[in-house]
Amino acid sequence: MSASSTGHDRPANRLAGETSPYLLQHAHNPVDWYPWGPEALERAQTEDRPIFLSVGYSACHWCHVMERESFENPAIAQLMNEHFINIKVDREERPDLDQIYMAAVQAMTDHGGWPMSVFLTPDLKPFFGGTYYPPDDARGMPGFPRVLLSVHRAWQERRDEIVAQAGQMVDHLKALASLPQGQGGLTEALLDQASRQLARAFDPSHGGFGGAPKFPHPMDLKLLLRQFARKGDTHSLHMVRHTLDKMARGGIYDHLGGGFARYSTDDRWLVPHFEKMLYDNALLASVYLEAFQATGDAEFERVARETLDYVLGRMTSPEGGFYSTEDADSEGVEGKYYVWALPEIVALLGDEKAKTFAYVYDVTESGNWEEHNILNLPKTLAQSAKMLGRDEASLRSELGESRARLLVAREQRVPPGKDTKILTSWNGLMLAPLAEGGLILKDTRYIDAAARAAAFLVERLRDDRGRLLHCYKDGQARFNGYLDDYANLIDGLTRLYESTGEPRWLREALRLSDVMIEEFSDAERGGFYYTGLSHEALIARQRDAYDNATPSGNAMAATALVRLGAVTGRNDLTEAGRKTLEAIQVVLERAPMAAGQSLVALDFLLGSTQEFAVLAGGDPAEFRTVLETIAGRFLPHRVVAPATSVQAAELAETLPLLANRSAQNGRTTTYICEHFACSAPVVGVEGLENALVAR
Repeated sequence: MSASSTGHDRPANRLAGETSPYLLQHAHNPVDWYPWGPEALERAQTEDRPIFLSVGYSACHWCHVMERESFENPAIAQLMNEHFINIKVDREERPDLDQIYMAAVQAMTDHGGWPMSVFLTPDLKPFFGGTYYPPDDARGMPGFPRVLLSVHRAWQERRDEIVAQAGQMVDHLKALASLPQGQGGLTEALLDQASRQLARAFDPSHGGFGGAPKFPHPMDLKLLLRQFARKGDTHSLHMVRHTLDKMARGGIYDHLGGGFARYSTDDRWLVPHFEKMLYDNALLASVYLEAFQATGDAEFERVARETLDYVLGRMTSPEGGFYSTEDADSEGVEGKYYVWALPEIVALLGDEKAKTFAYVYDVTESGNWEEHNILNLPKTLAQSAKMLGRDEASLRSELGESRARLLVAREQRVPPGKDTKILTSWNGLMLAPLAEGGLILKDTRYIDAAARAAAFLVERLRDDRGRLLHCYKDGQARFNGYLDDYANLIDGLTRLYESTGEPRWLREALRLSDVMIEEFSDAERGGFYYTGLSHEALIARQRDAYDNATPSGNAMAATALVRLGAVTGRNDLTEAGRKTLEAIQVVLERAPMAAGQSLVALDFLLGSTQEFAVLAGGDPAEFRTVLETIAGRFLPHRVVAPATSVQAAELAETLPLLANRSAQNGRTTTYICEHFACSAPVVGVEGLENALVAR
């Protein structure tokens, strides 16, 4: 919980009527905050006052710090209230605003981050900005009061200059939506170039790419797995295996409760920024599942399972959707919930088991981080067993019991705050690893969770015209859906259909793809805008072509369209996906490490699609086992069309792959097609396994 709780004796400001946990954290600040909306914007115009726009999110550590230091300070709040219209925005609710004004701040300062602090003219044009400001001059940064007074004086004394500069900035922001043409075509050379660049950035010691702070790069890891599948590139596979192993053994992974933190502040994955985001865990669960498919490594299977279990156990709402984040802070201290002192562990486990646990998990009297201990595995379990003279199986069992005891004790601590917003885009990302993981891990709990979430999204997060809404909280669905809401959900629904054979999910994916193309497509240049035709008009319309922590909207649109086109045989969808990649091809060429998801889509587009039509027989268990058998292999270009014989006849027009197909002799029957030719149907699990081996 933010330090704003200390100010609850003050009257609430306008943010008290919002549902965003981030905005509510500021509801008792002495700042006269407005949410973004007509009231604030009209007042700025009427009074001819500049706007101070503050953008952050609930799990943002430095957002909490700036609130505690500045927004809770009555003297600073008075300066803000006297000279500015103050607007607070949750970047997770309004990523459109965040994109536009973060691009402006980056252009002004050559860096960005949150909290974002940007000053706008009354007509919303940015003219000065930065990120975190301390309350007093410190560390080479001006104090926030100095910034406020300087901006106010400039607005009073140099208005014409500011207005001119703001106009130029808007021109720059509009120009960002126009990408130059790519050179050449969409060829495998782009995939090879990206893998070479990743190899140059690879850290051979600790895995990952680049130095501290170190981020997981899940989309790039997926690309490297496809490079291995396509070319047998063993170094690409090594980069994936080494990175996933080091992350899973590092402090970025929660060894007690499962799931990953946002990133590592060092280059060896030890010290995380402790916040946990739904999207990171969705993307990383997917990578670990694919790595398990490709290698059969049981550790990758374990991490994928524990990550999915973390989401089901701590991030799932009673209504079925998935929450957004868990905070880095607990009781106002970053990481307090997660770290340990050696005496605590001794008290819980006893001397002997504590000694073993401390050796394996790097726990010392002095601590491995600021006098505390972050659990991590400097050695593999096999190495630790050898050094301790222990049998590996018995050591694994003992450590499992010890972790369970520590987890029970940890759950008695004050937990980090949880942002219980349900975002369509992030939920869409979560559907795929749950749906596919249910088959890969042979656990129907994950498929059931994906189906519940999908039903919640398509039933509760759309308006009366059938268009998606972006955010759900406290019974309210709000904000027009953005491109990634559509693209991520379309992809997730397609994969849920492939994992279950439920026609409903395919029909929803097709319906939403039509809406996405109608609302967001750029008919002139190809690809998609981030906001739809029905959206509020802002100072610029962005295109979102670069991956950040999540895949770009255009990358996921391309991914969803080429896959849905392959499943349904809809060439118009495949071509829309191809044209999207052509529209952003320059990003693939010039910044491949910001185009991992686009390159994954390109790999699928260029690959030879393997089509599996699976017709259910009379035994549901056999049908499920056949789907699990297909899912057990790393086949990145495969699509699956499962159905009963009755469904196949009903869906034949929508799914030509099912036309004239039926189960033979009452047994689940699989038809495998590639290169526009189909093999003889195979019956049952054994028949499928033999066919897969033969391929």
